[in-house]
Amino acid sequence: MSTASSQLPEGRYGRSADERADRRLKAVGAVLGAALLVLIGWFAHHYVAGNRISVEIYTFDTSASSVKVHLRGDKDAGVEGYCTVRSQAEDGAEVGRADFRFGADTTGIDKVVTLRTASRGTTAELVGCHAD
Repeated sequence: MSTASSQLPEGRYGRSADERADRRLKAVGAVLGAALLVLIGWFAHHYVAGNRISVEIYTFDTSASSVKVHLRGDKDAGVEGYCTVRSQAEDGAEVGRADFRFGADTTGIDKVVTLRTASRGTTAELVGCHAD
């Protein structure tokens, strides 16, 4: 008899042990890859959206040596931080800049702050807010 007749027909009796191992390895790899993507997404969200302070200038009033700025907004509970406010003169030169701190005890911000200026300021600009 020839050796060709002693071999089983290919694919007739199910998968070989190597094919089953390859399929199992691919499934485990897919599950671990998906878990890694979820973990990276969670860390990215926490980094970008965590410790948020969102404040805007509600109103401002200028005088010869200061600008009173009414800040309103909100922040995450337990977050301390600060907002930087600046004022410019009519010609565009910066005449004052200061940081105003917010404690961790509140979530709502509604505060009037006074920015001292070198000369009469005509604007009040919120440069940015940052969490500590």
